[in-house]
Amino acid sequence: DTQGIGTLTFVTENGKFGALGHGISDVDTGNLLSIKGGKLYCAQILGVQKGAKGKPGELSGLIRYRNDNVIGTINSNSENGIYGNFTGNFGSDSQQSIALRKMKIGYKQELQVGPASILCNVGDGVKEYDAKITRIDMNHEDSNKSFVIQVTDPELIDTTGGIVQGMSGSPVLQNGKVVGAITHVFVQDAASGYGIFIENMLDT
Repeated sequence: DTQGIGTLTFVTENGKFGALGHGISDVDTGNLLSIKGGKLYCAQILGVQKGAKGKPGELSGLIRYRNDNVIGTINSNSENGIYGNFTGNFGSDSQQSIALRKMKIGYKQELQVGPASILCNVGDGVKEYDAKITRIDMNHEDSNKSFVIQVTDPELIDTTGGIVQGMSGSPVLQNGKVVGAITHVFVQDAASGYGIFIENMLDT
């Protein structure tokens, strides 16, 4: 049994979802967990532990394990994320809903070093924040470490210090397209971290 807070990356037109951009691993061994199934819930973000050099921050929140808060079923845990069927079912007393917007895919050869943005929720709803892609690695042995992204948005840096645990899966946008998702934070530089190409998440 495992649980945690992460970010939903995409939902396809046929109702499949992908999240996190990396797999869920055993804390002790680091090995990918073999799962039989699971549920995707709406989480309420209650606070942020700000990241600093040598100390990754994290989003803290509340998950209400009620049937009317289930928004999907998880059926796969892979190196590139968790996957399943998005249901989006909300009860009449649900406090949250997920607004989806249709976006074009930007493939890895379209990615450029330079300005980008990320979508994430750090407690006051999903917002778009400024960032920049500083390095691109087309052939990294870990597919979820394919580019380096740095948060430049003063508001997000003030709130989180940059990238924190729980932001894994946050979509990365460039030139009006979704090009990837955040996967890891650098322990020694909270403003920066790794990302995965969106096509790698979609191919899983």
